[in-house]
Amino acid sequence: MAIEVFTQSAIKLSGQKKIYFDPFQITQKLNDADYIFITHDHYDHYDRESIQNIIKDDTIIIAPQILEEEVKTLSKKVVIVFPNKSYEVEGLKFSTVRAYNINKKFHPKEANYVGYILTFEGLTYYIMGDTDALEENKNIKVDVCFVPIGGHFTMDYFEASQYINEIKPRKVIPIHYGSIIGNLDLGEKFKKLIAKNIEVEIYIKEEEK
Repeated sequence: MAIEVFTQSAIKLSGQKKIYFDPFQITQKLNDADYIFITHDHYDHYDRESIQNIIKDDTIIIAPQILEEEVKTLSKKVVIVFPNKSYEVEGLKFSTVRAYNINKKFHPKEANYVGYILTFEGLTYYIMGDTDALEENKNIKVDVCFVPIGGHFTMDYFEASQYINEIKPRKVIPIHYGSIIGNLDLGEKFKKLIAKNIEVEIYIKEEEK
């Protein structure tokens, strides 16, 4: 099983199936997606051009209700989801978690944006979406957590480190920094604040010279 993180919050899990989350600025024509999960409708999470570069004839798109009409123009196989629900789609089990801001206006609770928890090839993953630390996500137990750390639109790296140290996943992967918001060095700053028994894997980082 392989993990890739592209730009911003674009993630790919590869095993027997290929699963993408919030594809963004994917320019290579891969057309290999079995599932595409979208957390919300902002341009850096719902990027039609990237979706067209990874979609194939039988790709299933999973998205919140705010994107229902949009995604139905991209695929015949669409699942519309709501917060705090559990689903099973062609053998893949997943659930949704609310994703919203508590002290800023960018991601209102009433928009019904989501993060996703799914079990894939023996591990449980939590892709948080654009969110703050919330009552709704403080008791989640997963193996791998993809957490936004860029600040302004989401938690900053300090807030994210406090959240991760509280929920204690086996591994954490910081995302949502290094391009639109947040310098590339935030990943290392975040890593220094994480408890020693939690593995930190950094994919978005400065290129070695």
